[in-house]
Formats: sequence, C-alpha cells, structure tokens
Amino acid sequence: MEKDEKKEKKKISKEALKRSWGVFKYLKKDKYLFLLGNLLLVVSGLLVIVITALLGRLVTPVEQSAMPGGQFMTKALHAIGVDESMGDTGMTLAALVALLIIQGIFSFFRVYIFAYVTENAMFELRKDAFSTIIRMPMQFFNERRVGDLASRLSSDISTIQETLTVTLAEFLRQTVIILVGIGWLISYSYKLTLVMLLTLPVMIVVMVLFGKFIRKLGKETQDKVAESGVIVNESLTGIVNVKSFTSERFEANRFVTGIQAIRKVAMKGAIWRGVFGTFIIIFLFGALGIVMGVGAYLRDQGEIPGNVISEFVFVTGLVAGSIGGLAAQMGSLSRSIGVIENVMEILSMKTEEISLETAPKEDMIHGNVKFNDVEFHYASRPDIQVLKKVSFEVKAGQQIALVGSSGSGKSTIASLVQKFYEPIAGSIQFDGRDASSFELSALRSQMAYVPQEVILFGGTIRENIAYGKPNASEEEIISAAKKANALQFIESFPEGLNTVVGERGIQLSGGQRQRIAIARAVLRNPTILILDEATSALDSESEKLVQAALDDLMKDRTSIVIAHRLSTIIAADKIIVLEGGRVVESGTHQELIANADGVYKRLSEIQFKTEADLG
Repeated sequence: MEKDEKKEKKKISKEALKRSWGVFKYLKKDKYLFLLGNLLLVVSGLLVIVITALLGRLVTPVEQSAMPGGQFMTKALHAIGVDESMGDTGMTLAALVALLIIQGIFSFFRVYIFAYVTENAMFELRKDAFSTIIRMPMQFFNERRVGDLASRLSSDISTIQETLTVTLAEFLRQTVIILVGIGWLISYSYKLTLVMLLTLPVMIVVMVLFGKFIRKLGKETQDKVAESGVIVNESLTGIVNVKSFTSERFEANRFVTGIQAIRKVAMKGAIWRGVFGTFIIIFLFGALGIVMGVGAYLRDQGEIPGNVISEFVFVTGLVAGSIGGLAAQMGSLSRSIGVIENVMEILSMKTEEISLETAPKEDMIHGNVKFNDVEFHYASRPDIQVLKKVSFEVKAGQQIALVGSSGSGKSTIASLVQKFYEPIAGSIQFDGRDASSFELSALRSQMAYVPQEVILFGGTIRENIAYGKPNASEEEIISAAKKANALQFIESFPEGLNTVVGERGIQLSGGQRQRIAIARAVLRNPTILILDEATSALDSESEKLVQAALDDLMKDRTSIVIAHRLSTIIAADKIIVLEGGRVVESGTHQELIANADGVYKRLSEIQFKTEADLG
C-alpha cells in the first residue's frame, strides 16, 4: 500500500507530461473519429444543462421562450408539431422527451466511437509494448521483476484505456458543464451566481477531500486486519514450532496487539465518518439553503423573477456536482499520467537490434569462437569485475568445458557468447570476425542453449519441441524426440506429442523436461551448442539417458559446456579452469590432472573422492 501511495503522490513533472503526451500518437489513425466523439461529448454536456434546467422548470413553469436558448427550443418544437396550445408544462415535457431521445442517441454513438478508437489504439500500444519488452537486453530483465512487466501490459494499459475513454471524457464533460452552466446561471443573476460559487462548490470540494481521507482510514483498517490475519496464518501453519517452544502466550499477545491496532484505527474512522455526516447535514445543506435564501431575497427585491429560482437551484446542483467531480477526475488524471509515463518510458528505451518483421539474413558461421582479453561486469554491479582479461579459443566442432567454483564467471561467458551482454573491454570473435559485425538474430539463430533448470512453456510437448524450429514437420519433431531419448516416454502418454506439459512443464519429471529441451536443441541443429550441465540434479537412470542424448547432440558441433560434475567432461577437447574471473588453467583432462599443484587437480580429487564415498 505504501508503494502505491508514493506512486500516487509522485509529482507530475514537465518531462512526465511531455512523455505521457506520446500516448496520443496511437489515436492518430482514428483522430477524426476521436474528435467526433469529443464533439458528441461536448454536445451531450450542453444537453445535460438544458435537461436539468427543464426539470427545474417543471417545478415552477414559466414561458418556454424565457429560458436561455428558449427561442431556439420553441422553434424546434414548432418544427415537430408542438405549439403553445399545449401550455408551458406541455411544451416543457415535449422538449424534455425530445432532448432525452437526442441525448440517448448521442450517448450511444459517443460510447461506440470511443470504444472503437481506444480498442484500436490499445491494440497497437499493447503490440508495441510487448515487442519492445521482448527485444530488451538481458540487463533490463535483471533489473525488473516479471510481475511488474506483466502489469505494464495488462493493468497499466487497461488504466490508459480507461483514461482515454472515461477519465478524459468525464473531465471534458464536467468542464463544459461548469463553464456553460455558470454562464447559464449568470444570465439569470450574477449576484446569486457569485453567492453560489462562494458556498456550494467550496463545500463540494471539501466533501470530496474529506471522503478521500475517510477512504484512506478504511484502507488502513483493512491493512491492520490483514496483518492480524498473517499472525493467525503464521501461528497455525507453524503450530509445531509454537508448541515445541511453548510460544502460545507469545503468539496470543502478538495477536491481541494486532487486533488492538484494528480497534484503534476503526474507532478513528468511525469518529471521522460521524464528523463527515455532520458536515454534509450542516454545511452542504446549509450552503444550499444560503443560495435559496439569497435567491428569495433577490426575488423579493425584484431583481430576479420568482419562477426561475427552482430552475436556478437545479442547475446549481449540477454545476456544484461537476466541480466536485472535476476534483476527483483531476486526481485520477494525475495517477493516470504516472501510469502512462511508465509505459511510454519503456517504449522509449533502446532495444536489441532485432527485427520482428523480417527473418534474420543468412550469415553462416563455422563455429570458431575466440575471446580476446575480455573484461566484464554487470551494469547493476559495476564494482564487481566478473571477468578479467579472459582469453581462449574454440575451434569449429570442438567441445570445451568451463570449470570453476561458483561465481568464477562460467555462466557469464556463456551469456557473452550468446551476446546477451557486451564486454566492457576486449573482443569476442566468430570465425575471425568481430561479434558486432553479425546481425544479432542471425548469430543467435545458429546457437542453442540447454540450461540446467529447464522451464518449458505451458502448451503441448509438440509445441515445446517445435520452439527450436517453428516450421518443423511432424517427421522432424519425431526424429528430434527420438535423438533426445524422449520419444519412448512421449509415446507412453495417451495424447503423445499433444500432451499438455502444464505451467513451466510441471506435469513432467526433471529428466523428461531435460530431454524435451535437448529435442528442441536437436531440432534447431545449431552450429554452437551451449550446455549448462543438464545432469547434475537428475537421478542415475535419467542422468544416463540425458547424457547419452547430450553426447549425440554434441557430435561434430562446437560445444561449450558449463561443467558442475567433472566426470562428464573428461573427454572434452579442452577444459578451461576459471578462478576469480580469470583463466588459470587450460588443457585436456589428462594434461590438467598431471599438474599436481593445479586447481583442476585439486577440484577433481575432491569431487571424485566425494562421488566414490557416496557410491
């Protein structure tokens, strides 16, 4: 709640307004329709004033032509066959019926036009927002939560739509009613209008602010209730700990403290609600009484006709209510500007150079990878140097393994190969060309990554495998599944490839998810394969099947393996040992194991001894 309040109270800067104004470019395609909708809105606001005045006129009928615009109304009624023979009341009722029908027609078309225009605009905005987010560099996702980004695409854009269709429309309508309504009232008596403006609207605004304060107290009470609910939940969920540590008294006292806070805030809210009720009765109705009293005085002095006071009061109520409504709309607009600014800020960010309209051009690589004195730190942690002058070379078709303790830079190297980040110094080359000379999509399209923890999409097994090559044929998908040692378990399911894996692949076991990920990589047929060792968290049977699939996948292609279990990379063409972000050793398993004082020798002795003990 505190975060939301801070968001609401955030000052609207000139820059924020300028950035928020950019949302109107999405209305450009239907700008004339949007203008028509606003024109209907203005006319609708004017009709509301006339209808309100006519309702007041029914209380104390006067000659139709005496009201502002009455001559035009009289002629219009004559045109449809209504004349003075019906009397003033009949004329007024006829005018009301006609105006209400017109108002209804205008309202329908206004709502339809605004819906049509904003749905088109929000379609484009959602498309652009997701297209921008999906093309953002990895650093962007490191600094933001997924839930926050999802909110930008759902609730924030829905808020923008509501702003364009409701908030702005109401703001314009209320403004029209206030300005024209005040002019309407002045035409009767500028003195009475001045009294009205000094009393009733002020009371209305105070009432709106008062109501906001009381709602805040109500939210505070709900927060305290939620806090006490957390205490109950924690106590009952951890009842074993409560009993074991004889904490019943502590938990009971904690709960009592919580419900005492509820009572305190609730009573404070009750007091202010009582004050609010008193305020409405005394001041709001008092202000209305002052207006009517002054009106009666002016009538007695002969300054205004006596039969327009009721009409004046009706229009006064409309204008005063619109002033209060305008204050509420201002608050909504202020919050909406903050939301619009957040979305437009994302749309203005620099994305990766990836085209969503055209396929990547063919720029084939053979698989030679070279790091030249590469240095790197993450933008969010500039004080921590992750890689320090890292240099190594991988020949096409070679299998290299990255070995080292946690935080030594293994995963960072894998990320740099995929160009998720750019080195801060040094260079990365593919086939002797600098990585920056390749189109990003073309380069990544020739790579495949199999992570240690596989997260599948929530669709079918077929869809998850085909993610490696969306246009793959049924035969290609089945072949890939077979090469990944996945076809047997897939065919054991009643629905086979059409089996839904569930959110994040929860319906499948760890080994099954790994083999689906490998099948996806097989289908992609990459030049460069990056493996974050996929067998470390699997049981023996699953490990054997997955490792066999990986061995087949790595044949005749450049493979970079992040090794957690050294027993799986003994056959690697080259093992690179990292420590503190530096390459401290490099060579084959036999070459490194021969170095009695080497880091790899020490790591292998510890790990192989541990595996032997566990075995």
